[in-house]
Amino acid sequence: MPANAAAENALGTIGTICWTVQIIPQIWKSWRTKSTEGLSEWLVLLWGFSGVPLGVYAITQNLNVPLIFQPQSFAILSYISWAQCQHYGRKRSKLTSFIMFTVAVLFSAGLEVGMVYAIKPAYHRGNTRAVQFFGILSSVLIALALIPQYWEIYVRKEVVGLSVLFILVDMLGGVFSDLSLAFKEEFDVVAGVTYSLVVVMDGVILIAALILNPIAKRRRKRLAAEAASRDATAEGSDDTQENPPQDLVRAGAIAEQTEMGVELSGRDKPDTDDPEKGEV
Repeated sequence: MPANAAAENALGTIGTICWTVQIIPQIWKSWRTKSTEGLSEWLVLLWGFSGVPLGVYAITQNLNVPLIFQPQSFAILSYISWAQCQHYGRKRSKLTSFIMFTVAVLFSAGLEVGMVYAIKPAYHRGNTRAVQFFGILSSVLIALALIPQYWEIYVRKEVVGLSVLFILVDMLGGVFSDLSLAFKEEFDVVAGVTYSLVVVMDGVILIAALILNPIAKRRRKRLAAEAASRDATAEGSDDTQENPPQDLVRAGAIAEQTEMGVELSGRDKPDTDDPEKGEV
């Protein structure tokens, strides 16, 4: 495909916009529900840290400006979601969560700047191994970050706590970023693998949600129906013990009256066996 700087920047900008706002629905959902249940804190933490090697790679490789900006925004938003996990999930105070967020951002920024200045001289001399290492490292971190989320899905047997809009927009970000590389003079394989990996692994989560969530919903309905049936049976048994059927009550009353009649007739009958009672 012929190089086209305008198309490259346009598609890269769309991808960056998607990856800038993609986690906002997740942040909004966590804030609205005051819960991060089902969202792996390791997912967003590792995603935040993956912005460091990806940023080093994009800056050193001199990718288009949107693709250089993208890792920075991606990391900051991921760290915000991680701070929410600390506050809502681990019940840490707002101040503690904010301090943890600030430390993570400053550490990542300092590390990224330091690595860029450390490897640029070697890169300009033609040594690209360090740059390739950071590109591959970002791909590995992005992939590894989803494993804890897959585990959450496996344990719960459904996709809980994740915003579907977040996953969809994240996928679109990967698609447009991939397309922007197609219009570059030379296709960047490592960046392409990174973006494609996001698309594939997000797709796995969406497929899991489409399959597992309806099954989990039916399972909850079945369990609720069984529980209601057991409660109804237990209440019926208690009512039977406290309020026996009227037929049994009437039968018991008749039996008691019969016994009383037998006793009375026995007392009224003359005792002919006693000779003293037989004398006048």
